Amino acid sequence: MSTIREIEAKWQAHMSNCQTATFGMGCFWSPDARFGALPGVIRTKTGFAGGTTEHPTYRQMGDHTETIQIEFDPDVLSFEEILSVFWRSHTSTNRTHYGERQYMSLLFYHNEEQRETIERVKQELESERNEPIETEIQPFSSFTPAEERHQKYHVKRFKRAADELSSSFDTPDSFTNSTLIARLNGFVKEYTTLSRIEEEIHLWDLSDSYKEELTAFIRRIRW
Repeated sequence: MSTIREIEAKWQAHMSNCQTATFGMGCFWSPDARFGALPGVIRTKTGFAGGTTEHPTYRQMGDHTETIQIEFDPDVLSFEEILSVFWRSHTSTNRTHYGERQYMSLLFYHNEEQRETIERVKQELESERNEPIETEIQPFSSFTPAEERHQKYHVKRFKRAADELSSSFDTPDSFTNSTLIARLNGFVKEYTTLSRIEEEIHLWDLSDSYKEELTAFIRRIRW
C-alpha cells in the first residue's frame, strides 16, 4: 500500500504551473489553517518575513512578521481569489504598534503580475469600503520557516490523530508539505468539512484506487 506522501507525489507530479503567495495577517496559526482548507492550495508553511534580522525564530524574530507562504494551482484558485480571502479575513491596518511588527498586515508580491493584481484589488476594495487599506506591501525577498511545532499547529493539538497521521510520512517536512494535512488542519479549525475534503479528492488527477485509499485514510482517523 502506498503512503499518503507517495500518493500525493503522483498527483503533484502533474502540476507544472504552481505559484507562490506570501503574506502576514496576525498570528500565523489560523491563516495556515484557513488557506490550507482551500481547494487549489497545494501546500502551506508558517514562518517569518519582512524584516532584516538574520535567522529569525519564534522567540527572537526581531523586526520580522509572522507570515505564511502557500503554493497554489492558479487553474483552480486565482491570486485574486487569494487576495479576497486575505483582506476579508483580518483587519488590514498597519499594526506596527501592536507587538511591534509581529502581527501586522503584510503582503508580498513575487512578480510584476502579482504586484499589479494587488494594486488593482486594493483600489477596488478601498472604493467599496470607502476607507484606506493600510496593509504594508513589499517585493518578496526571503522567507524563514518557523520551527516544526508551529507547522500545522491545529492538527497537532489532537495528539492521537496527529501521531496516526504522521505515521504515513517519513519526515516532519513531508508532513508539513502535505496537501491532505493542510486540509485536515483547516478541518479541525472548522474552515472546511471532511465531506468537502472527500469531494475534492475525487477531483484530483489520481486513479480511483488512490482516491479510495485517501478517503479511507481520513475516515479512520479518530479526533
